[in-house]
Amino acid sequence: MAVTVECVPNFSEGRDRDVVDRIAHSIRSVPGTKILDVEMDADHNRSVITFVGNKNSVQEGAFRGARAAAELIDLTKHKGEHPRMGALDVLPFVPIQGATMQDCVEIASKVGERIARQLKIPVFLYEEAARRPERKRLEDVRKGQFEGLREAISSDDSRFPDFGPRNVHPTAGAVAVGARMPLIAFNINLRSEDLSAAKDIARKIRTSGGGLKHLKALGFDLKEKGMVQVSMNLTDYTVTPISRVFDEVTKEAGARGIEVAEGEIIGLIPLDAVCDITARYLRLEQFSSNQILERRIWR
Repeated sequence: MAVTVECVPNFSEGRDRDVVDRIAHSIRSVPGTKILDVEMDADHNRSVITFVGNKNSVQEGAFRGARAAAELIDLTKHKGEHPRMGALDVLPFVPIQGATMQDCVEIASKVGERIARQLKIPVFLYEEAARRPERKRLEDVRKGQFEGLREAISSDDSRFPDFGPRNVHPTAGAVAVGARMPLIAFNINLRSEDLSAAKDIARKIRTSGGGLKHLKALGFDLKEKGMVQVSMNLTDYTVTPISRVFDEVTKEAGARGIEVAEGEIIGLIPLDAVCDITARYLRLEQFSSNQILERRIWR
């Protein structure tokens, strides 16, 4: 069986197409890598590139992407809605086929050490790659963002990086490198300009607020659209499916007299998660991805 590892780097640039294209080209230049998707978001000023490869090619592609981001993105000039601490902000590795989570933990450690050593960028390991329990959650690692970490990293022992210097790179910041299961990035835009409502909904539905399991959520202002957004990460869609999340946000918004305008998927989504949506809203019994025509053809 061929080994396939997915890598989903998040870059702090979502407005300059040329910069994102050049970063994507650096990843694509590695034999054995395949870019599956490139998403840019101007409001968040953030891009997500999804690519796959074997254990060796995915490591090299991730490093070249990190190097390109450090050369092309100046975080001191970055403004956007999404929290960030690095030009390459987040670098997760995901086991897809013939690879284990432990394989991805080892890849994360190797790539993180190389980024720190060759690019002089501090690296924090998170999720399954975390070496300290308090660094399991990305939001804890990224606390204070670039500006706060710039002050804390040299004076606070709890913010000492796993690899690299005890100071942020002057323009590229720091990077969180990790290993995790497939994640669904799902946003819901609301027909409202009430940011406090979006933040209240996010606070109520997310796991840390006592809401749904395996769900992270934040409220953002989309000034260009004249709307607000509940931005979410589903870290285990088999426990909390996307249909449940949509229903909860719709309910909470409706209770505040707010309509849902639209939803959006950032990056890629597993087929089984799409099948759940189909089964739930069409009220299908025992529906599975094995009933998808193309899946049966491609077996």
